[in-house]
Amino acid sequence: MADSSDILIIGAGPGGYVAAIRAAQLGLKVTIVERSHLGGVCLNWGCIPTKALLTTGEVFGLLSELKAFGVNAGAASFDLPQLVKRSRAIAQQLSAGVGFLMKKNKVDVVEGTARLIPGLVAPIVRVERENTLLRELIADAVILATGARPKPLPSIGLSPDRERVWTYREAMVPKRIPATLLIIGAGAIGIEFASFYNAMGASVTVVEALDRILPNEDAEISAAAQKSLEKRGIRFVTATKVMGSERRADGVTLDLESADGSHTRQSAEVALLAVGVIPNIDNIGLEELGVEIARNQIVVDSTGATNVAGLYAIGDVVGAPWLAHKASHEGVRCVEFIAGTPSPRVPSPVPACTYSDPQVASVGLTEAQARDIQGNIDIGRFPFRFNGRALSAGHTEGFCKTIFDRETGKLLGAHLIGAEVTELIHSLVLAMSLGATRDMLSHVIFPHPTLSEVLHEASLAAGGAPLHM
Repeated sequence: MADSSDILIIGAGPGGYVAAIRAAQLGLKVTIVERSHLGGVCLNWGCIPTKALLTTGEVFGLLSELKAFGVNAGAASFDLPQLVKRSRAIAQQLSAGVGFLMKKNKVDVVEGTARLIPGLVAPIVRVERENTLLRELIADAVILATGARPKPLPSIGLSPDRERVWTYREAMVPKRIPATLLIIGAGAIGIEFASFYNAMGASVTVVEALDRILPNEDAEISAAAQKSLEKRGIRFVTATKVMGSERRADGVTLDLESADGSHTRQSAEVALLAVGVIPNIDNIGLEELGVEIARNQIVVDSTGATNVAGLYAIGDVVGAPWLAHKASHEGVRCVEFIAGTPSPRVPSPVPACTYSDPQVASVGLTEAQARDIQGNIDIGRFPFRFNGRALSAGHTEGFCKTIFDRETGKLLGAHLIGAEVTELIHSLVLAMSLGATRDMLSHVIFPHPTLSEVLHEASLAAGGAPLHM
């Protein structure tokens, strides 16, 4: 007889394990199936360990600026095995922490690969390991939270081989810092790795098919980011497609085609694929169940429900943005609906963060989107170089940009580039969630001296009355 639960979750990444915890808090019996590591890609091979590496890059880069702070020190060097070890140890610590949370909340964790077959109330889940059936599980509701994996480019001969062609996995555990690195894709992942490897001494070139880097960000922010990163020595080739490749014993050569039809070749010791992800929806049994799929994503409604009774999906498998915090939010919303206690909360806008140097963070509409959708808008900008805390910390690069609806005064979007902006953006996410207006933000007291004052000044600037510019 199959083991029974109220909710069964497939995938223990940020969407799955958070959904499991919330379901347990609501008094439901929960089972979660994970084929690899608790915490998923984000915790083990993405969000967390990459930030450990990026912090090392920032610290190493800061050492070259010590004299400006009145500090004298010897020549700086780094220990590559140790910095990789630190990154992996942090990931392992947090993965173990997720295991503790599962035990604390009495969530049954099943290790293995899940496959769905038709059931009476919801699909039945068969869990296998090495092609051997371990358990058969049933539940009143099944939630798919299987995440995504790096998108390969086999058509042009760029399949990962761990030596000359990397994905983020190989890039996080390098045995060496390559002298030259070609990164394909200038989204958040590509830019973060470009920032790290540049800081550690690699000569980095980033190739992007679209006409600018960080193409999902506001165009003004993208331009500022490119200018800043170019000053650090990173080279960008935009509006250029990779048409072919040649893998050699000593490196990789890419055949490139620019927007004007011209062809060039770029060579490097290593090529890193950062062109996006593919949802993990294959070999789960979705086709046999008749689950609706569009553009390689599972189609769901606002609660996460699919077209198959008792089957839900959250996170990367339902589409962009492919962000851990978005998956966690969807997981909570989904289980609350299943439990019959749907949240009355107003849907939150989803912030985006890129942890390069300088950092980039945003929420809401870009300027182009706001002009197209809303029409009349007010824009405020405030540079970090006029902020006292930024000056004292030596972080004068970057600015905050706010976008307001001229008629209602509501905050429509916010875009930042500079030091610690990934820690600042949450204030404007909260403001948007609560329907804050320019006047409201203008009259909020921000502590002094802090970087957060740029948010206040950018709001004042949108009304034409900044105090410190």
